[in-house]
Amino acid sequence: MSSSPVSPPAPAQPYGREPLRTVQVLGGAGAGSCAHVRSLATGLAARGVRVTVCAPVEAEGTFDFTGAGAEFTPDAAAALRAACAGADLVHAHGVRAGMRAALALRGDRRGRRVPLVVTWHGGAPEPAGPLGRVSRLLERHVARAASVVLGASSDQVDLARSRGARDARLAAVAVPAAAGPEPVEPEKIRAELGAVERPLLIAVGSLVARRGYGLLLEAAREWRALDPVPLLVIAGEGPLRAELSRRIEAEALPVRLLGRRRDADRLLAAADVAVLPSRWEGRSLLAQEALRAGVALVATRVGGVPELVGDAAVLVPFGDAGALADAVTGLLADPGRRAGLAEAGRVQAATWPSEDETVAQVLSVYDELMDRRRP
Repeated sequence: MSSSPVSPPAPAQPYGREPLRTVQVLGGAGAGSCAHVRSLATGLAARGVRVTVCAPVEAEGTFDFTGAGAEFTPDAAAALRAACAGADLVHAHGVRAGMRAALALRGDRRGRRVPLVVTWHGGAPEPAGPLGRVSRLLERHVARAASVVLGASSDQVDLARSRGARDARLAAVAVPAAAGPEPVEPEKIRAELGAVERPLLIAVGSLVARRGYGLLLEAAREWRALDPVPLLVIAGEGPLRAELSRRIEAEALPVRLLGRRRDADRLLAAADVAVLPSRWEGRSLLAQEALRAGVALVATRVGGVPELVGDAAVLVPFGDAGALADAVTGLLADPGRRAGLAEAGRVQAATWPSEDETVAQVLSVYDELMDRRRP
């Protein structure tokens, strides 16, 4: 989704007697977790906290953590160990990042006990068989190594507790606000996409199995019978691109794969309906941006989605292509229903925490952990 940077931080103010030194660890370049860390770095730096972000180089290129007031270091193991060696507190984002941070801290030969905070942004349900056992072992190790686990949704908090977390708390992740967005001209965008006189549907996210795009293409087969035929655009890139492209061509589906887009928020604002067909989601970035933009949303009833959207979206079971197709068809035929969802979405979005509130909650956790270390 939108990767527009938040405003540069205000001049740093002294944080207590000495600046708190934190390391923010990312396990990948996913838009949701990277945008959260960018926002968090901005807010922490503005409050006088020293922030180092350890992440893939491509994430720095897209999200400009240094522009947020943080230092950046690549996510190589040696660089992570060096960054953690000088930290007062380490905050990892995701289970994979939590494991890498825990290993880096365990390698500190000076015997310091540096607090580790891990935010569980979520992921797909655990696979079956040996991979599932490995996944559970990884989650247990990270949950027990963390001083505090922050779950982006209630189901993540419950999962962390079931894996042995000593302290697991709900900490909803705010969607960063775009800085100075360009005015959206929906008709121009629709013309560019080829949807001037036809409904426009949009899905956003990496082209991986858990996103449920195979199910979405099944639904698109049914939409071919509508008049006019809606156009579905999918913004994202990933390993399933070739497979999805072959299927779209072979079945003559009204679907366009747009690849990775930096303007997904502008595309969303021009759409009639947003679709989230995932097998699992935590605090979905697409769902949040759709509700904020007043775009009707059809999503699968999985993970943290029901808690996030409340009554402001149409929810269907995962795996039921017919239910997904019918829900979208029903909305396209009912402008009043879409308008009602748009209003309900804005009301629901107003209940979510702001970026400042998110930073304040995280900083209060840091304060608490640092107080425990003081004599």
